[in-house]
Amino acid sequence: MERILFWVISFSLVLLIHISKSADEAEKQSLLDFFRQLNNGGHPTDPGFGWNSSSDPCFNQWKGITCNSQLSVKKVALEDLGLAGIFNANSICAVKSLSVLSIQNNGIHGEVPAEIAGCNHLTHLYINDNQFTGILPASLVRLNNLKRLFISNNNFSGELPGLAKISGLMSFLAQNNQLSGELPKLDFTNLQQFNVSSNNFSGRVPDLSGKFGVSSLFANPGLCGEPLQNTCPSSESPRAPSKRRSREWKRVLMYIGYLALALVIVLFLAFKLISRKKTIKKSIGPEKKGVTEGKTKSSSESSGYKTNASRSDYSIPSSNESSMMPPSPLVVLPNPVIRDLSFKDLLKAPAELLGRGRHGSLYKVVVEGVATLAVKRIKDWSISSQDFRKRMEKIDQVRHLNLLPVLAFFCSRQEKLVVYEYQQNGSLFNLLHGTQSDRRFDWGSRLSIAVRLAEGLAFLHKELSEDGISHGNLKSTNILMNKSMDPCISEYGLMVIDNQSHSPVGHSNGCKSMDHSQYHPTCYFKADIYNFGVILLEMLTGKLVQSNGFDLGSWVNSVVREDWTVEVFDKALMMEGASEERMLNLLQVAMKCIDPSCEARPSMGEVVKMIVNIKEEEDGSFCFET
Repeated sequence: MERILFWVISFSLVLLIHISKSADEAEKQSLLDFFRQLNNGGHPTDPGFGWNSSSDPCFNQWKGITCNSQLSVKKVALEDLGLAGIFNANSICAVKSLSVLSIQNNGIHGEVPAEIAGCNHLTHLYINDNQFTGILPASLVRLNNLKRLFISNNNFSGELPGLAKISGLMSFLAQNNQLSGELPKLDFTNLQQFNVSSNNFSGRVPDLSGKFGVSSLFANPGLCGEPLQNTCPSSESPRAPSKRRSREWKRVLMYIGYLALALVIVLFLAFKLISRKKTIKKSIGPEKKGVTEGKTKSSSESSGYKTNASRSDYSIPSSNESSMMPPSPLVVLPNPVIRDLSFKDLLKAPAELLGRGRHGSLYKVVVEGVATLAVKRIKDWSISSQDFRKRMEKIDQVRHLNLLPVLAFFCSRQEKLVVYEYQQNGSLFNLLHGTQSDRRFDWGSRLSIAVRLAEGLAFLHKELSEDGISHGNLKSTNILMNKSMDPCISEYGLMVIDNQSHSPVGHSNGCKSMDHSQYHPTCYFKADIYNFGVILLEMLTGKLVQSNGFDLGSWVNSVVREDWTVEVFDKALMMEGASEERMLNLLQVAMKCIDPSCEARPSMGEVVKMIVNIKEEEDGSFCFET
């Protein structure tokens, strides 16, 4: 009996292995058929290319094939190979584990067959930059898992299928085709990439949720509505003039009602104001009234920071602010830029608003005969004048090439001012997001900036750790470029603490203590590291950190989870030919910095070592290539 059982189990195992092998062989043959038709029936001539019946796609690493841990084909990327055949969906969709298919930048022609619906595990489909023609099949909408669909730079025509049915679609690029009809009403709140320019679309532009501009729609003469300048014609029917007149008459009556109500309110307020003035005149004598007016005039003259007419909202308290308050002079720190600057000079100088945030504003102030300054005005910071002075003096003692030094500061009970030298080359934010697009900002420059910022921040953390002074609000707008285009960390130590959470504003990310009384300053430094990681992501992707609900860190995490990491990188870097390996290494550093767990993040010293290693590899590679 035992012998019979042994033979039954053995036969079952052999049968299972045979079936598995047959399935693998069938998928391999499907891949070979797919490639053969893409290549006009030809076979690869390069032995290292693979794609032959005597080797295995996963074990022998066929070119363009990526397999998962179960040794199933997950990704096929046959890009820039000059393939000029046709697209056989039946063959490629026989590979059931396939999630990414990219055949972009070839010469593939013909139509996309309806059998594409068989690739129901696809998440990414890139068929752009080929010579496809015809109408996209209606069966395309059955790809429920699809997230990225790139069909741009082909000769597709006709109307699009109902792509709105693909609920998870995140990218749709279809520019430079001959598509027509109305635009699909996609979920634009979740869509991250969208471009249908240079087609024949017509009708009203759907609500784009404010995320996409004219560049995504231009060269479609039949389109109308925002954000385009073409206004859509009225949809009212000319056959119903009586109904239209009725609606217009109701609208007129409604406006008349509003005007009447507004008139009644104005008359009531005027009556109350006149009554109040009469009461005040009776209650005070002329002598007392004169004293009150004099104080009011004095207060208004002494508390305003003189600016250009359009910048009249800049206000600095003067030393005569109150007879009850001790004078708070402008403290000028030792520096080669300014020496004889007085608070009166600041009051007289014209100021231009550069930016306004939640807790303060930044101004450009030109003090004649002295210098052009940047003045940071901080509001509602509950720190004593003595502590503020100690903080500024301590920061001044810690000098570093990549720290923008404080030139002077002013402190009163209501607000604080910190004075820097104005940097005319702008910020890292300007370089990244196009306001200084004339400047070359290649991969080497970005990597150098990353190294210098890391070294500067690590030095400051080390020197100021005992004092618990972190940056508190590190972001690309606070990284200024000096005359040599080297990065300087600005506004270091101007940390505003949220009165309710007792945490730095904008910094949670695993650093918030359950017990606010036990909130340790170490968390502030870890918040700096998180924000440094975000700056690295900003430099790698070229994208805004936050915009219309888009969060850069969350987006990068989602793309990395889909194992299509290269897609996060700035297209300018990819076109430049920057090393994908070293960009991936820097991305890994950024991901460690933005770890949700505060304790899991590396120190800035460790971050410096990792980025310096990447920079040394880059420099060594460059020397070798040249």
